[in-house]
Amino acid sequence: MTDTLVLLDHAADGTLRTPVRELVTLARSLGGSVQGVWALGAPDGTGAPDGPSDATLAELGALGLSRVHRVRADADLHLSAALAEVLAALLDSTGAGLLLATSTFENKEVAARLAVATGAGVVTDADALAVEDGRLVAGKTVFAGTWTTRCAVTAPLAVVTVKANSVVVQTADDGGTPDVVDHDVAVSAAARRVTLVERTERPASGRPDLGSAHVVVAGGRGTEGDFSLVEELADVLGGAVGATRVATDEGWIGHDAQIGQTGVTISPRLYIGAGISGAVHHRGGMQASGTIVAINSDPDAPIFEIADFGIVGDLTTVLPQASAELRRLKG
Repeated sequence: MTDTLVLLDHAADGTLRTPVRELVTLARSLGGSVQGVWALGAPDGTGAPDGPSDATLAELGALGLSRVHRVRADADLHLSAALAEVLAALLDSTGAGLLLATSTFENKEVAARLAVATGAGVVTDADALAVEDGRLVAGKTVFAGTWTTRCAVTAPLAVVTVKANSVVVQTADDGGTPDVVDHDVAVSAAARRVTLVERTERPASGRPDLGSAHVVVAGGRGTEGDFSLVEELADVLGGAVGATRVATDEGWIGHDAQIGQTGVTISPRLYIGAGISGAVHHRGGMQASGTIVAINSDPDAPIFEIADFGIVGDLTTVLPQASAELRRLKG
């Protein structure tokens, strides 16, 4: 049993990121108290809410969170160096033995800095976590999703980033409203060497975030630059839109949609790949998906080797039929 700190990632408007709910559920299963860290971002607040709303606190309490540490620093906490120092101080003051965070590029950088500063054992992209014989053991897939490994943390402190859709969210039987504790932290001059000049929130698309979506519809070279049918099916399913590296390199869609070893790693419950051959760098970012559906006109495409369901056909015929049938079933 160990006390756990959960980094409560949130949008600029104070909306809790969806995978955070999974982290709190996972932390509760390990035993010990579960506490959250709410970073207030820039010293001037930049117009963001001054902490979680009452509704968010009630939701976190229902999930089993006992306390929220609301942190403001004299540096911008969007910067990994500053946030790492703040988290190191909180881990020390609370005595928590584990920090959980969502598996984003930013949080992985923070985890690396924490490891250097504290000697913590770090596991990134975990999809399972348990206490065995007094040690934290994390499960994760490696080598483009072809191997499943178990990593035991032997250091006194553990930092683990968890992939979205790895845990089924469950409320606690004895949940209540968590306490809120305020912290004003001064970070070192070294952490303030980098200055954040500008931060622009990505325009809302109405679709879920690619990294945490339960359903992802992705397009590749076979779309020939037209992602309208991919987007249509994604909207019918309430999913996110993804792409291969070649599609983003060609400028057919933004680089933030790239799935793969050099893009976003996803693990949705349903992945649909249209016009995607299944190159290894793309497979490395989506092979952990629950159910994989592949649509390709080439029956020898490598993606069919890992697909649960394969459709050999022209995506311009298959996708509209699928969207129409789903709309019919929805009534």
